[in-house]
Amino acid sequence: MKNKISRLSLLVALLFFALNAEAQRRNTRYVEYIKKYEELAVEQMRLHKIPASITLAQGLLESGAGMSQLARQSNNHFGIKCGGDWRGRSVRHDDDARDECFRAYKQVRDSYEDHSAFLLRGSRYAFLFRLDITDYKGWAKGLKKAGYATDPSYANRLITIIEDYELYKYDRRGVYSERKLEKNPWLMNPHQVYLANDIAYIVARDGDTFKALGKELDISWKKLVKYNDLQRDYTLMRGDIIYLKKKRKKAAKPYLVYVVKDGDSMHSISQKYGIRLKNLYKMNRKEADYVPEIGDRLRLR
Repeated sequence: MKNKISRLSLLVALLFFALNAEAQRRNTRYVEYIKKYEELAVEQMRLHKIPASITLAQGLLESGAGMSQLARQSNNHFGIKCGGDWRGRSVRHDDDARDECFRAYKQVRDSYEDHSAFLLRGSRYAFLFRLDITDYKGWAKGLKKAGYATDPSYANRLITIIEDYELYKYDRRGVYSERKLEKNPWLMNPHQVYLANDIAYIVARDGDTFKALGKELDISWKKLVKYNDLQRDYTLMRGDIIYLKKKRKKAAKPYLVYVVKDGDSMHSISQKYGIRLKNLYKMNRKEADYVPEIGDRLRLR
């Protein structure tokens, strides 16, 4: 009995020292960053099918766990440069070259959402979305191959962070049980999320309802109705654009004026350009009973 107790004590002691060593090896700032943004990374995974482990690891690496100048002053956690299509705020920062243009965001959430959009829009990253949601190694190597970063050890650094901090456990939230699939058949074929006027939207399919979409996208169905300037009893039709957030007060900068075509309505135009319906009427000094006619010119911003 005494020998058994001694062996048990030894095992407990070894386990204690192992856990203590692991805790010391982990960077406190990394742990705090993960706790702060884990749910945001999981949310992006569910919306856009990018492994949460990859999003967190990239955020940690690119932002220095949120402590880099670019992260602290501009909320840019992924080191995304302006690019020719960027119309938002920007800052200058030295990187591969001096005084390069980087995107700046109002809040960290915007950076996470733009990171997802950046990968979704980039054709060079398209092959990554064919990988399993739990294949973080494939994603890490694929990002390096696609040219996300110039560091030759970029993939290995991501993989090391994911494994040291067990970030792969968050990817399991994207894997569903058979029972859950039976109750929620849409999980087998979720709606693709797109962007218009920097707002996420999906395109309705036959048989969609606001309640079903709300359940799939984890958004109140009543909010979906409100965001899209519709009534609760509206029956969704195939091809309807459904925004997942409030629309903007005006269209994106390239779109100034719209010439009405056959079949257009004020609502369809507001949906096409991501503009709140009341603002479209207001910009054009039109009353609620106005019906656009072919050839009418309407201001979009």
